[in-house]
Amino acid sequence: MQPLLDGRSLNFAELVAVARGRASVAVAGSTAGPMRTSRDWVLAAARGELRDAGAGPRSVYGVNTGYGSLARVAIPAGQAAELSANLIRSHAAGTGPELPDEVVRAAMVLRANALARGMSGVEPAVVHTLLLMVEAGVTPVVPSRGSCGSSGDLAPLAHIGLVVFDGAPHESGRARFGDRLMTGAEAMAAAGITRVTIGPKDALAMTNGAQVTTALTALAVYDSDALVKAAELATAMSFEALRGVTKALDPRVHALRPFRGAVETAGVLRQLLHGSALVDSTGRVQDAYALRCAPAVMGAVRDGIRFVASQVNVELNAVTDNPVIFAADGDGDAVSAGLFHGEPIGIAADHLRLVLGELAGIAERRVHRLTTSILSGQLPPGLAKDRGMGLMMTASTAASLVHTLRQTAWPASSDSIPTCEDQEDFVAMATTAARRARDAVGLASRVVGIELLCAAHGVRLRAPDAPSPHTGRAVMAVLDCVAGAPSHGEAVERLMERLDDVVGAAALSPWPGCLDV
Repeated sequence: MQPLLDGRSLNFAELVAVARGRASVAVAGSTAGPMRTSRDWVLAAARGELRDAGAGPRSVYGVNTGYGSLARVAIPAGQAAELSANLIRSHAAGTGPELPDEVVRAAMVLRANALARGMSGVEPAVVHTLLLMVEAGVTPVVPSRGSCGSSGDLAPLAHIGLVVFDGAPHESGRARFGDRLMTGAEAMAAAGITRVTIGPKDALAMTNGAQVTTALTALAVYDSDALVKAAELATAMSFEALRGVTKALDPRVHALRPFRGAVETAGVLRQLLHGSALVDSTGRVQDAYALRCAPAVMGAVRDGIRFVASQVNVELNAVTDNPVIFAADGDGDAVSAGLFHGEPIGIAADHLRLVLGELAGIAERRVHRLTTSILSGQLPPGLAKDRGMGLMMTASTAASLVHTLRQTAWPASSDSIPTCEDQEDFVAMATTAARRARDAVGLASRVVGIELLCAAHGVRLRAPDAPSPHTGRAVMAVLDCVAGAPSHGEAVERLMERLDDVVGAAALSPWPGCLDV
């Protein structure tokens, strides 16, 4: 079903489907009235028609005043549009590698959704044009560096604005259309989309919001939800290969310390291991922490992902502008506040990176046990069969990946550097946190892929016919996925790309997720 943006009801699945080109999007008809009302109010303010009792024309930040530390400077009525155009040009100061297209598309949808609420005073054509671009496949080139996350993602959103707003061709930024890279003006013309004539407050409304940060974090947390399931499957397979003790999964135990994530992980592992002839087969009383404490650690990861999802879920439908226009309240009002500040998402993105590091860390410990004969219960060293090449070096790769995750675990959101002549004296650095969270998903996915590979081989070496029905199907899915791979590294890359297929092969239902906030 096509998502209809109304600024109130966008969800994770809809955003991801549009960002990854699996769905179209449009603006809901109910948004037309509020957008028009707030726009008319802004235009009246720009013309100097709004006055406070006994005073001159009402000052409205960014409409008839300058920006940031220049908020005290009055702007003549005839220069409001020029002020907007200059803001887009000056703020498009990003640098570094380009953001992936799916992130830019998600940011465009999120910005359109925020503006559709009718609290920004933006020209409605801006919302419609953003969505036409998403539909047609016109994707602005947006540098990934340059945003402090306050006042929102100014630089990256300005790079999108260069393409949206009309101006000289050399000031239109760059964009992709189809498989071609061209100027923004050329891309819009090729797609048959008319660029918007910029007016009062349009540039401010375009750039005041943490939508790039939110796009990065939303896609990362959505993928993390699937990654947790793959990690639990890998854990269950390691339980079997290492002949683990399942008493640690007893529901009576976890009812005594009922963290939601731990209860869920223990329940998933019990279901995955049901019917296995390998577990509980050694007479051991308890296992090392990497198995015995899996519900506590991976459950905490589940709870952490759920927290991040809850923060992003609010931001998906948040107004993030400054000032906010209350055009329908009496004679109207413009309220300057800090809704654009990226801190709520930056802290969440930092937490996501932290919990994904823990997910990968405990998976690496299980890989180490699987590939170390003295710890694995006499599996072949490195899981090498008949003097084969074995999987010892995949354990080293896992250690390297976890090391990288830990080296980047410092929370970006704790490191503010004042900007804008100290007007912006406490910024979020949320975009850095979000970029790193996206990277963390890729690193952690590869560690989980390595555990799946090692555990699948361990189960086959231990007893080809003994795994549980759920993990047995998954073992075969793993081995089928990597069959013919020219190297272990390529095998891991294949698994990372097909984690959903491997999890689906386990046929476990229900499998609780972390996005149900």
